[in-house]
Amino acid sequence: MIVNDNIFFSKSSAKHFDWVLFILTVGIIGIGLISLYSATYDSNMSSFFYKQLVSTGIGLSLMIAIIYIPESWIKFNSLVVYGISILLLIIVAIFGVEINGTKGWLRFGGFSLQPAEFAKIGVLLATAFVMSKKGFDIHTWRDLATILLISAVPALIIMKQPDFGTATVIFAMLYGILLWSGFNSFILFSIISIPFLILFSFKGDIWFYSLATVLSLVLFAFRKNLVLTFVLILIFYSINFISDNVYEHLSPHQQLRIQTFVAPEANPLGAGYNVIQSVMAVGSGGLTGKGFLQGTQTQLRYIPMQWTDFIFSVPTEEFGFIGGVLVIILLFSIIWRIVQIASIIHDVFHSIVCIGAASILFYHSFINIGMAIGIMPVMGIPLPFMSYGGTFIISNLILIGLIMNVYRTYFIKRSI
Repeated sequence: MIVNDNIFFSKSSAKHFDWVLFILTVGIIGIGLISLYSATYDSNMSSFFYKQLVSTGIGLSLMIAIIYIPESWIKFNSLVVYGISILLLIIVAIFGVEINGTKGWLRFGGFSLQPAEFAKIGVLLATAFVMSKKGFDIHTWRDLATILLISAVPALIIMKQPDFGTATVIFAMLYGILLWSGFNSFILFSIISIPFLILFSFKGDIWFYSLATVLSLVLFAFRKNLVLTFVLILIFYSINFISDNVYEHLSPHQQLRIQTFVAPEANPLGAGYNVIQSVMAVGSGGLTGKGFLQGTQTQLRYIPMQWTDFIFSVPTEEFGFIGGVLVIILLFSIIWRIVQIASIIHDVFHSIVCIGAASILFYHSFINIGMAIGIMPVMGIPLPFMSYGGTFIISNLILIGLIMNVYRTYFIKRSI
């Protein structure tokens, strides 16, 4: 056993290795690679599969390395990682390559790097570091403003690319951290209600007022100041009158995504095409699916770029309801496992890292699967461990490495 500032290696390393999280992660990666192989099979896109294999190997190597890095090193360099991630975002804003309307990639030979994915990790580590400092109080305006600023700076740069989807991931992560940290749940509920109300206002008055009524009743359940409660209810109902103004200030492609969400059938050969075909693929799989490489929508390439945003439609079409449920079970088992680890950790830094990672994975999973089945607007948010993207799979595995480092450190310290 070697002891430095922290214990980072022992002969009983396997004993403190989180095999549960590791097996779950390898399982979902396996399904992702099978789905990606099918989505690119017998086409000119098969190189995507081999690139993903390489990226997965790199990601797994980094994950293993991070597991055995001393915890003090990770914490000490959190702000450095954050600073590097901001620098990369600035570099990509100047020298970046534009893909699908987003200037968010740095290209090196045949590979591309998406700094926005690493920015999520930088924000997570910086937030955990600041919140773990002695005397930090999330209920004070100064400390709350600091946390908000840490998230806002990279999010605003990412939105300029423009990549609205990734920017929302950062705020979703912050939301999860604030909720876990005991921040005012009444305020958090009010904040999360607003985007849903805006979306439902586009669906129609019946949808909007039904949701607004339910959310208003929930506000009363908090038993907070009645004046503030009524003010918030007034804000809720007024959203329906200002949503058109919000819509007018969105970029054309964001407006198109809202139109597709509201009524994809209105433009079946245009913006609504992907969603319609994805829903058809998911529904046509039945209970057990059509079989590997036998999916009609998948093999006939009815869903453009299926290996990215709509990868969930591949296992559901070829392996049916059982395949889709298996994907969901694996993803949410990973998330639940991370939350379990966070609940037993008494160190603030590690606890925040766990919850932030769980929030990122949950948001990605919820939005992406919702996109594939037509209940969420298309936001360009990939499915963890499954969607094609070298930087994305690497960043996912870095998160898992950080969590397994927390797990390993905790149980080694307990065994001393």
